[in-house]
Amino acid sequence: MSSNATIAIRSIGFAKTLRKDKWWLYPGLVVFGLTSFLIYGFWSAWQADFYWYSAGQGGFGGYVAPFYSPLLFIKEGVAGAAPMEHAIFGAWPTWWPSWIPPSPSLLILAVPGIFRFTCYYYRKAYYRAFTGTPPACAVGSLPRKRKSGYKGETGLMLVQNLHRYAMYFAMIYIVVFFYDAYLSFFRNGEFGLGVGSILLLGNPILLAGYSFGCHSIRHLLGGSRDCYSCSMSGNIAHKNGKIIGWLNQRHEL
Repeated sequence: MSSNATIAIRSIGFAKTLRKDKWWLYPGLVVFGLTSFLIYGFWSAWQADFYWYSAGQGGFGGYVAPFYSPLLFIKEGVAGAAPMEHAIFGAWPTWWPSWIPPSPSLLILAVPGIFRFTCYYYRKAYYRAFTGTPPACAVGSLPRKRKSGYKGETGLMLVQNLHRYAMYFAMIYIVVFFYDAYLSFFRNGEFGLGVGSILLLGNPILLAGYSFGCHSIRHLLGGSRDCYSCSMSGNIAHKNGKIIGWLNQRHEL
């Protein structure tokens, strides 16, 4: 019975289904959300100014926009730019093309971008929402060439394997964000609390929850073995797997 139903659904065509629920809502929200984020992210990174705020407070770590951190280089004379001592490598390089804004954000977004968009959850989300292969369970997908059929993540899609390598570099960003948050709690050398400080602290906490719930982290710390009970390290890996599994179940949040 189930096989006959599947054949019937596939033969109807794209987005055809026997489902009666609002299956289209999830891929629709993903298209809207990701598209909005990409437009905002590109706009924000392209601005190259007003990414730092310190209210003129001496000894104040300041608020730095997460899109611009870590600050590898800083262009002097830019409105709202961070002080030069916050640049890891100093002044803005002279070889930078003049037609591209001197935005520190453009230098650092590649790693978190690769890590996020090769994430296993994101793959499912944009495969369904943008490519319709399929848009939802038991819903007709976009037609494929009959000769090629389903090839999985091969060919060009092998780029998805970069996820496990970008993961290590993405962890560095979380440490940097925690450091930025720490600096933001000090004004004139004394501890102070502001809305910006709370937001900057919440950012790495949420990112850490997302990142450590990653499937690759789960495999690295709690998997990569066939027998948990065969050794002491196996028992530790099993406990790690349970903790990361709890985060993994909430990965989509």
